[in-house]
Amino acid sequence: MTKIKIKEFEEYCQEQLGLSQHSLRAYQQDLSAFAKFRTKISLTVLPTGQDVIAFQKYLREEQGASPSTIRRRLVTLRSYYKWREEAFPEERSPFDGLRLDLKIPKRLPRPVDRPTLSALFQSAEHIIDIDPVAGPQSLNEISATKVTGLIARLLVVTGLRISELTELRVQDVTGGATRVRVRGKGDRERTVYVANDRLQKDFRHYWQWKFDTQGSQAWLFTNNNGERLTSQAYRKRLRTLSRSLRIEPHLTPHRFRHSAATLLIEEGVDIRLVQRLLGHASIATTEIYTKVSDNSLSTAISAADTLSKVDAL
Repeated sequence: MTKIKIKEFEEYCQEQLGLSQHSLRAYQQDLSAFAKFRTKISLTVLPTGQDVIAFQKYLREEQGASPSTIRRRLVTLRSYYKWREEAFPEERSPFDGLRLDLKIPKRLPRPVDRPTLSALFQSAEHIIDIDPVAGPQSLNEISATKVTGLIARLLVVTGLRISELTELRVQDVTGGATRVRVRGKGDRERTVYVANDRLQKDFRHYWQWKFDTQGSQAWLFTNNNGERLTSQAYRKRLRTLSRSLRIEPHLTPHRFRHSAATLLIEEGVDIRLVQRLLGHASIATTEIYTKVSDNSLSTAISAADTLSKVDAL
């Protein structure tokens, strides 16, 4: 049986393409899904184009997968078999000559609206001064809600991906906790800036405590066991916080990233600067936020309804 070489493909993507751990996990999930499908249909040879079509139908009709998930699974599969074709010239990719409609309906980003952000930040108290003399145990005295709130504020101000934030070490923060060096997708490095005086003060206190007690190599954000805070753990915290504040749909780190971009564009920040902040390789990816801003403009104009006020004179 020609097995799916998931581990070998992961090593190639990590070493040759410099993909993030988040992308690697997604690839693993996609290829594992196809491996299970192969077992289900007892496929013991190289798949054909018809097998790929059957996989697409299986995902849609039996698994109830969303169009975006189906597209991602197939794009991953096509990349995998392209790699195999180069590694094993005698093998032919099942995607050769195959036409698949991988388009999905375009949806505008859904940022968190300003009133909800305000309610969130009011519920999450600011970080208090930390006494370095108290030792590592003092970190446990900072409630999870305070740390969750600090991270949420940072995500909204910097536009960081949650995977980028949770991979930060103390040494990545410079300039008195006003600048953060980030390594994003494709191993591209960029710098983001922490604006807002109150946020800078909170972040500086937190960062200074980490530096003084755990050193520059320590993870910037950790869980109660002192281990690196994972993206999944922070998403779980946000879901809990959303339920407590009765926020629907629930808050997610990526919605904070959408908020960062939308708020900046609504405040008139040049789109190319927003592109740099978010780490988008193409400005076309950033331009979608101008459409969100246009929606805000339309809503504001409708609410103002200037013509009705003139007609009333």
